[in-house]
Amino acid sequence: MWSKKQFGQFFKYSQFSTRILLKKQSTQYNVDSMLHIPEPEYDVDYICNPSNRDIIYNNILARKTTGNIDKVLEFSKKPELRKLFLNELNKIPNQIDPIVLSYGTEPKILKECGHKPEFDFEPQEFSTIVTKLKAFKSNILKPLIGQRGYLFLGDLAELEEALIYYTIKKLMKYNFKLVSVPDIVPTEIIERCGLILDNKKNLVYNLSPFYGDYSLSGTAEMSLAHKVMNTTFDSEDLPLKMAAVSRCFRAEISNLHEEKGLYRVHQFTKVEMFVCSKHEESANQFQELQNIQENLFSSLNLHFRIIDMPSHELGSPAYRKIDIEGWMPGRKMYGELSSCSNCTDYQSRRLGIKYKTKNGEILYVHTLNGTACAIPRMLIALCESYQTKHGRITVPNILAPYMTEKTLIRKQKIADTKLHKFKIFNL
Repeated sequence: MWSKKQFGQFFKYSQFSTRILLKKQSTQYNVDSMLHIPEPEYDVDYICNPSNRDIIYNNILARKTTGNIDKVLEFSKKPELRKLFLNELNKIPNQIDPIVLSYGTEPKILKECGHKPEFDFEPQEFSTIVTKLKAFKSNILKPLIGQRGYLFLGDLAELEEALIYYTIKKLMKYNFKLVSVPDIVPTEIIERCGLILDNKKNLVYNLSPFYGDYSLSGTAEMSLAHKVMNTTFDSEDLPLKMAAVSRCFRAEISNLHEEKGLYRVHQFTKVEMFVCSKHEESANQFQELQNIQENLFSSLNLHFRIIDMPSHELGSPAYRKIDIEGWMPGRKMYGELSSCSNCTDYQSRRLGIKYKTKNGEILYVHTLNGTACAIPRMLIALCESYQTKHGRITVPNILAPYMTEKTLIRKQKIADTKLHKFKIFNL
């Protein structure tokens, strides 16, 4: 078991390695500052201006979040209530793109891509197909980790790896730099990224306080933001585009029938994109993330639709969020495959991520993030779309080179396993 000191040294070493990698991109780099989470620098000139009160109030109302601009304005006048002031200030969400406000409460479908696959048989759901192929186990794990645990076996596990390698290769062609990130991050970083709570419910798993205040990461976005904390870039070094493969841990639950099984799980693998951009370029970077996602999913011959999400579907950091929903023929429904968000300077103000313009002005970067491949839902869409009449799965041609040219997933030659129950007798 690690001691608290060893645990701290692990993070210190990780941050030191990152500082060396990013040093060329930073004009003002304080090595010691990387060990400390900076004080947030909120846009108090805007937020605490009474003339903006109604705009901010309506923004909070549209998002259905818990921020209270009236408390912020009240506490801002009382220096002795500074702690309460900062606490309420942190709850104020990002602004919303005006185009999103024009949609009202309904999402807007921007585009449909590909065609729904046609079958001369009744398509089956993912879990039915892969369980019969002995490539997937879920129920057997319930006594150990609950109903949202799973195992991929044999060719299905290979298909998972193929998707990861294929996605990484594509992203590197778009000049993304691959970063290996930890799955454990300081809880405060998750809070600064705006991803900690949903109606007062934790969305992440907290570790034992014996080791300090750390949590399992819900997405690589958090670790990547942590990597560039307290950094000031030269403008010519932006955009900084990073990609990471990580395990994602989510404590969220759902009782919806359509979100059963692998659709919503507590742990999964994801390839994430993260971008630091200049202000004037973030809209174009946001569009590029969408284009990359569209290209990735189209190359796999999936049918999907691109949706601009309404205000109440935006988390606190997002200025605008686009979701891609893929067609899942076995479920006879569209399911979210990915999303991308422009968070403007919401996260960078909380983490001290800045850049120096050509005229010497210091500004906060705009941060953007996007899912390149979330494995479970991608496998649902692929396996249901590529299933055959005989209950097998055709491997997409573009992924075959990553599976030793395997073209068909058949029943796996894997021994049956079952969980043994033991009775405890009182003596």
